[in-house]
Amino acid sequence: MKGFFNRLLRIDLTNQSFEYEEIPDEVFKKTLGGKGLGVHYLLNENPVGVDPCGPESRVIIAIGPATGTKLWGQSRFAVFAKSPATGGYGESYCGGSLAPKINACGSDAIILTGKSPELTYLKIEDNRVIFESAEMLGGKNSDESEKYILDHSEDGAGAMVIGPAGESQVRFACIKSDIWRSVGRGGMGAVFGGKNLKGISFFGTQKTEIANPDLFKKVNKLIAKNGKESPGSALYRQLGTPMMVNLLNKNKAFPTEYWKSGLFEEHESINADYMQENCEVKADNCPNCFLRCTKKTRILKGRHKGLFLEGPEYETFYAIGGLNRIDSMEEIAYLNDVCDKIGVDTMSAGNMAAFAIEAFKLGKSDFEIDYNQPDKIVELLALIVKREGIGAVLAKGIKEASHELGLEDIAVHVKGLEPSGYDPRTLKGMALSYATSARGACHLRGTFYKAELAGLIDKDQIEGKAEMHIDFEDRSALFDCMILCRFFRDLIQWDELGMIIEAIMGLKMTKGELQIIANRITQNTRKYNQQEGLDSTTDTLPKRMFNEATKEGESISEADLISMVNDYNQIRESRV
Repeated sequence: MKGFFNRLLRIDLTNQSFEYEEIPDEVFKKTLGGKGLGVHYLLNENPVGVDPCGPESRVIIAIGPATGTKLWGQSRFAVFAKSPATGGYGESYCGGSLAPKINACGSDAIILTGKSPELTYLKIEDNRVIFESAEMLGGKNSDESEKYILDHSEDGAGAMVIGPAGESQVRFACIKSDIWRSVGRGGMGAVFGGKNLKGISFFGTQKTEIANPDLFKKVNKLIAKNGKESPGSALYRQLGTPMMVNLLNKNKAFPTEYWKSGLFEEHESINADYMQENCEVKADNCPNCFLRCTKKTRILKGRHKGLFLEGPEYETFYAIGGLNRIDSMEEIAYLNDVCDKIGVDTMSAGNMAAFAIEAFKLGKSDFEIDYNQPDKIVELLALIVKREGIGAVLAKGIKEASHELGLEDIAVHVKGLEPSGYDPRTLKGMALSYATSARGACHLRGTFYKAELAGLIDKDQIEGKAEMHIDFEDRSALFDCMILCRFFRDLIQWDELGMIIEAIMGLKMTKGELQIIANRITQNTRKYNQQEGLDSTTDTLPKRMFNEATKEGESISEADLISMVNDYNQIRESRV
């Protein structure tokens, strides 16, 4: 089919072997590639009950039909696996320069299974896979490891790697690429670590063909026009995601002091304006992107003067800053850099640090730590990577750690994944998002905070919210099949999505037909969870969210959430 190679690469790490097989057109018609393809293989091939970090588990790396084309916003790839954090459906997406290089290797998806006899890295090229020892990289930080692998690969290759946290199978370890980019949520780095896989480099020369070049040019020009006219595009170029710090504090939805408050009084010292005025900040972009939301930052003052990094992003400001009451942008940047190097998700790391503070205050931990102590967080992260002391408990993730410490009543997570920086007691639609997302408390399956913050629907409204949420979620699912950047959500609506699919794949579909495919994909992620024991009782929020209002008085009732979830399920089931 146009837009695809119709080729799957299987890699057996135990036997250090590989083979290619054909993917029939019928699979692409049902899945549309990307997320649809990843869910298809995870659901049909991953053994039920498998250890996520065991040799029998599958890791699926996928690209979409838009990957490698000139379509605006297409430079992303995806990783699918059973999540070590939740024990259920796991997926994570990553931007930067790597996706087109994966695409050039000539496979629509790569399935990894087995476990290497020693720490190993792979070199994937046009029609072959080379297995190399990575013993010299054991315990090395992700940036050092990426440099080594690229130095020993073809010129122009790209790579993904894990840091020491992945090797230790910390359940919120991530996979890194382009030094600062992350396959962040759900513990995909731990799955690599369980397979003794330190990293993969990609180098190829292959390209797919698109079905209708003239229509492709037309829709690409339309997306560019939409971007030129969008006020949001200008804000992304100017400020990036840190612009959300002020907006969420204004709405009293910025999680603070481990979910006690929705307002961080010191937020002006960690917002976008402070960052622009006190640091050297340059806008950058992924390939084929005019938004330039990436911010390359150099710290100009204080003890971290000279530190250079990409970011921090909004979610890091919330999780490391707000939850831990760290009132210094420079210290948040430093902790961001530490997390990048050891290879952990900053959102989970920030949540775990704040949880550790509460554990100490409640006498459940002997690791002395308080709010606004960045050096203590560095100590804590080191213990987590080494799995020593309290770190041995926290490395198991929030679900198991809270159970082991007897703190399940205060732990904030859904299915084992901590929420993003949008308090569900204030933004009721985010309560629905967190509860129903297959990968846990995720804001990106529907990005419904956009609807509530922009006033498309009242944040306190319950009736009718599920229907709008599903429309957002369906469009997001199709974004993930193409693997497009979420920040193009205002620029690529249903009409543009239909045009993209027709232009690349040659499939002309109505909105209703696209919704049926999106619904099937979403329902299959939920089916995967049900196979793994995460049934409908896990589609909720932690009890603390119902029993404890924010300090500002924002609250949500369990009855209201149940009402929204019931509406959501009825709509989803009616479309099967």
